[in-house]
Amino acid sequence: MEEKIITVFGSSRPQEDDADYAEARGLGELLAKAGFAVCSGAYGGVMEAVSRGAKTAGGKTYGVTADFFSAAKANAWIDVEVRMKTWDERLFELIKLGDGFVVCKGGTGTLAELAVLWEMQNKAVTKRRPIVTLGEFWTPILSRVREVEVAANKNATRPWAESAEPLVKIAGTAKAAVGYLVENLGKS
Repeated sequence: MEEKIITVFGSSRPQEDDADYAEARGLGELLAKAGFAVCSGAYGGVMEAVSRGAKTAGGKTYGVTADFFSAAKANAWIDVEVRMKTWDERLFELIKLGDGFVVCKGGTGTLAELAVLWEMQNKAVTKRRPIVTLGEFWTPILSRVREVEVAANKNATRPWAESAEPLVKIAGTAKAAVGYLVENLGKS
């Protein structure tokens, strides 16, 4: 069976004793147990935690790094490092590698990653692949964007709100996020 890769986005700030780190580590374990390889930005925080979880569960990990972050090194849990030159090349490689995506809690970098990924699928720049946010952190942002989309499309022949399903799914737990990916990608 062909390898399916899940790209995970999230903050570089969580430390090993933080709840966000533990949540991402558990996510990595569940993804690996479901048969997925895990891809991340390869550095610390959520990226380290999800890679660590996947490795400890016997999974394969990919990390996309960039010369732009010259002082940063890939974390110890990465099997395959893909090195890019710039931040934007790194982002597009993370998107290219993913068969599905999980967006964990994060700051402006994670918001940018979610926005670019969402818009690429919204405009059919890339094929539609499952995107799921983990936890309630992104709910207010997603809700507001959806309100704007609905208001902007009131006169459209097929309003965005009437599409079969929003492009971004919200999952309350890592287990629910992985379940959504399994349902949409056929692993486990």
